[in-house]
Amino acid sequence: MFKRSIQVFFLLAISHFTKAQTFIQAYQDRANKVSQANVKTYLQEFEALGIKRTGTTQNTNAFNWIKNKYTSFGYATANFQEHSWTANGVSSKNLIVTKTGTLYPNKFVIVCGHFDSINGPGTNDNGSGTSIILELARILKDVPTDYSIKFIHFSGEEQGLLGSSRYVSQIVNGTSPKMDIKVVVNLDQVGGLATKSNTKIYCDKDQSAPNSNNAAAALVVQELANCTTLYSPLGVDFDPAESTDYVPFQQNGEIITGFWEYEGGYNNPFVHTANDLYVNMDPVYVYNVGKAAVGAIQHFAVASTTTLAVEDISTSKILESVEFYPNPAKNILNLKIADPSKAFTFEITDMSGSQILINKTNSNQIDISHLKPGIYMGTVQMENEKISKKIIIE
Repeated sequence: MFKRSIQVFFLLAISHFTKAQTFIQAYQDRANKVSQANVKTYLQEFEALGIKRTGTTQNTNAFNWIKNKYTSFGYATANFQEHSWTANGVSSKNLIVTKTGTLYPNKFVIVCGHFDSINGPGTNDNGSGTSIILELARILKDVPTDYSIKFIHFSGEEQGLLGSSRYVSQIVNGTSPKMDIKVVVNLDQVGGLATKSNTKIYCDKDQSAPNSNNAAAALVVQELANCTTLYSPLGVDFDPAESTDYVPFQQNGEIITGFWEYEGGYNNPFVHTANDLYVNMDPVYVYNVGKAAVGAIQHFAVASTTTLAVEDISTSKILESVEFYPNPAKNILNLKIADPSKAFTFEITDMSGSQILINKTNSNQIDISHLKPGIYMGTVQMENEKISKKIIIE
């Protein structure tokens, strides 16, 4: 994230603003398809690409890495737009991937975030947002939506919103009439802190001039909050929308909102430093924000409400209910599995991803007495699906 002020804005209870959206089972089923294993892979690969300062080879490598992910998901050349720009003496590209809507192909839900970084690899700021956008694109690729979706990865955010401001001036306003945008949802710095519980997320509310879009934005941020509590385990709070890639859209009169981490937030000691690393963030939090984002983008784009096949969701639901207890644990960690007849494997890794323990015996009691105190990740795999949760060992 480019810069945030210390001002925080608190809203009244959710019910004081808009009626909550109706829960849609198909939306939850797709939110449950966010993969913790994918999130981990994206974050670690993103980190390995190094410092992605705009205009550098590492920045170009990150752009190509993102593009290759979309190709692996099955997106075709026709879906891609590479927007080249130059500003403040640097040149870079934004990547735009468009999924066409069935009823309103020329009206767009934009979900965006930056991939550049400064002073470090930016695994939280903003590998976290980048990872969630990739999971969104993967999960929703073949899901019919009434409105078109643009998945946008901006460069130049850390140098002053360079990529997003050029996109708005050159692309959004570059045709007559200008691009018709329903809503812009930005994902920036949503990785949390490894040492915190990370149970809440900020939803960003537009309070800035021009005021003409503020009333509509207030409804949208409430819808974002409602979707978050419907489709993820996270609680919500609200802060002012500022200083990230939705700002040029907001100044252009568009309706904007976004997610930003609650823990760490304004006081995260790692962002914009060499220590903005996977080991210092919470990948389970990114997974949970991803679930909220999948639910919300389906809502805004009006996705199909057809339920997935029962056999496809049963494993997901079982994994969703997995519990590790006690947590923090000391000598024995217990696993609670909703369907004990299902075969599963369990492993523990440290925060660097190194495997510490693996159990293939379907045991619900794990001896952890030999592990050093610290923070670990526990992963249960059932069939071809996985879920990971943070474990604290005393």
